[in-house]
Amino acid sequence: MIGELSEWACGLRPGDVPDRVRALAVSQLLGHLGAVCAGARHGAGRRILRLGAPFGDDPARSAYAMAALSMLLDFDDTVFAGHVSHSAVGVPLSYARRAGLDGDRLLLSIVAATEVAARVTAAATLGPFRGQTAAHTHLAGAVAGRCVAEGRDAATMREALGLAFAQPPWTLDHAFFGSDAKTLVAATPLRAGLDAVDAAAAGLLGAPDLLEHPAGFLARFSTTPLPQAAGGLGRRWHTDTLSIKVHPGCAYLDAAIDAAVALSRQVADRFDQISSVDVDASIFTVGMEERSAPYLDGPGSGLAALNFSTGYSVAAALRRGRLEVEDFEAPRLQDGEVWRVARLVRVRHDPEVTRRALLAAAPLGAALRLAGPEGARWLAGGAGVAEDEALALLGEPEATFEAAEKAVGARLRVGFADGSELAAAVDVPEGAAGAAMRAGHREVARTKLVRNAAPLLGEPEAARLAAAVEALPGADAPQVAALMDGLRDALQG
Repeated sequence: MIGELSEWACGLRPGDVPDRVRALAVSQLLGHLGAVCAGARHGAGRRILRLGAPFGDDPARSAYAMAALSMLLDFDDTVFAGHVSHSAVGVPLSYARRAGLDGDRLLLSIVAATEVAARVTAAATLGPFRGQTAAHTHLAGAVAGRCVAEGRDAATMREALGLAFAQPPWTLDHAFFGSDAKTLVAATPLRAGLDAVDAAAAGLLGAPDLLEHPAGFLARFSTTPLPQAAGGLGRRWHTDTLSIKVHPGCAYLDAAIDAAVALSRQVADRFDQISSVDVDASIFTVGMEERSAPYLDGPGSGLAALNFSTGYSVAAALRRGRLEVEDFEAPRLQDGEVWRVARLVRVRHDPEVTRRALLAAAPLGAALRLAGPEGARWLAGGAGVAEDEALALLGEPEATFEAAEKAVGARLRVGFADGSELAAAVDVPEGAAGAAMRAGHREVARTKLVRNAAPLLGEPEAARLAAAVEALPGADAPQVAALMDGLRDALQG
């Protein structure tokens, strides 16, 4: 796997990337910068900035700090499979000035790193770690992002990947949900990946078969290894599965939050009369609620627990018609009425919603199809169907992701003291991969960046920043450097 991925990434040229994929990479960059700016606005983000200056003189420290900022509020975007942008976008951005990248080379580096990191993550996704807990994603993203940005050869990338995956991170739930350590879950392996590139450049050798070897990475990090996920290079573009979060928090909560936003105007004058809130959702949403609930402590809750809490996020969205950075710190976090409603929220498993979510390409369906009968067993257990029916439902693996969906839906019902009820349902959340996202990804991404950069820069300057990102295709190296200066000023001002 390592050799194939390295040869492809280091041999990739701008003309090899389809126009639609390049356009999605621009939106991926816009959305990621929106997450970084959101993190910088939060009080905890100001503490992160003490760790290093984004777009300063040290690109490794810059990438580390940006990864922590983008992780802080769980506002990071995703592809199948993984939250790759912390490294796949952050590393090429941080090294762009030193490497003298023009716009096309910067976007090429982002695409190459995304495709490599997504494939490595997909190969291990049927195992104990998915989503943000799959911190090994950023070993691959950092190595690929830096090697392609700096124009290194495939041999260097091959050795660097072999070295980086020799000590892969193992995420502990107690730290992830119960402390600030989650903030560094991408930053720490990212830095290890960058160090591995330096080690490889110095002549150290890695194991070229480390991913698929019987005593290697997949054997330890996956219950159903999928080395075949590394295939389809140049044909099956994981960038096609881009999902951009429009709310800070876990993506598995997005459908319930969208539904709450849809009902908020009808609820606004009756918020104090809410007597029940029911969310019927998939095992993904139910699982996050079960894992985060023990770490909730009202206004004293840590950010990680809050970002994974369906109850708090739905209550805040019902209250204000949006979920924003400000909802995760004082004074909004002390709103007693929001917490009263949050404690009323019941999250219940709906097998039909689970079946729909598991069959969609993201977050898991494409992996289940690659796994064949083993994947059918996963689907059967989650959706409550027989294994032969599950196998028929899954069908053949995708040859392309051009029609991919991320359909983690939910149904929301809000009851009132007078016995009346309001209801809303969402199949594919706003910003999640699907037909609507393919048609409108640029607007979703631009809005995310402008909305989160405006409090730092002002609305006109935030709009100019977004326009500079959108102008990257065809931009020369000085224009890219000027964009880096604008981002530095935004995050340090």
